[in-house]
Amino acid sequence: MAEQILQIENVDPKDLYGPNDKYLDKVKNLFPKLKIIARGDFIKVMGEEEEIEHFISRYEMLTLQLERKGKIDDKDIEDVMLSNSDTELQQKMSESDVLVFGRGGMPIKAITANQKRMVAASEQKDLVFAIGPAGTGKTYTAVALAVRALKAKLVRRIILTRPAVEADEHLGFLPGDLKDKLDPYLQPLYDALRDMLPSAKLEGFLEDHTIEIAPLAFMRGRTLDHAFVILDEAQNATRSQLKMFLTRMGRSAKFIVTGDITQIDLPPKVPSGLPEAMEVLKDVKGIEFIFLDDKDVVRHKLVTDIVNAYKRKTENGEQKTEN
Repeated sequence: MAEQILQIENVDPKDLYGPNDKYLDKVKNLFPKLKIIARGDFIKVMGEEEEIEHFISRYEMLTLQLERKGKIDDKDIEDVMLSNSDTELQQKMSESDVLVFGRGGMPIKAITANQKRMVAASEQKDLVFAIGPAGTGKTYTAVALAVRALKAKLVRRIILTRPAVEADEHLGFLPGDLKDKLDPYLQPLYDALRDMLPSAKLEGFLEDHTIEIAPLAFMRGRTLDHAFVILDEAQNATRSQLKMFLTRMGRSAKFIVTGDITQIDLPPKVPSGLPEAMEVLKDVKGIEFIFLDDKDVVRHKLVTDIVNAYKRKTENGEQKTEN
């Protein structure tokens, strides 16, 4: 009789075993020829060697499913543990249009046509610009792509950054330490991550810097290897800041730049670097530009109406100026 010990990693064993070991008992019933003993993070499996190898390959896939979805159920156990082919099962899991399963198993996916183009572009290109108005899901989709890449071990870390446009003049007057002063600028990034990762896991990733959220100025002088990096609100980056950011790209890195050129908050005499980058880089191979519009707004219906109202005012103002 052979014996092997399997260590559970990247997930909470309690979620894998189920309430009162319900899921573990179901797995045991599906493999009656094996003796399976679970102790914390370790599972001892005894039986015929071929049967043990088959069990371990399936249980590792079940662990991966739990990591992707954040939870499993009886159907997941049957689908995974009774599957005859690892390749077929992996393909089935990867073909889903779900980018990541959020808290409580909520599926997060690209909804609109341009969001789906953004996903496809990121899968094919290492640098993607996603340009569009508020509420079009640019940041949320980008963060979902980053979390998916991290869970799939395609990257080692996620770096999310934003320009703190008022930092030079007003940051010193805010209470608290440096983190307290900077966090309000970065809060939308935290919000997206909290939708996609359990609180304890997110805190762990932040503590060990697997996920880093920092102002754009903190990127200077760094080389970002094996990372999924997102620059959000890029319209508020100056020309020199945006060039600095783009040249941080290291080996095996994915970059997404999101921005809204209709909402530039820089001082009047400070030009945004985003329009210039769009012009300078438009013909560079390996870079793709995705343009989102009012049809991609996924917030309250009024957000679409607000975006369109401001768009009409801008167009009318330009026409009057030209006349």
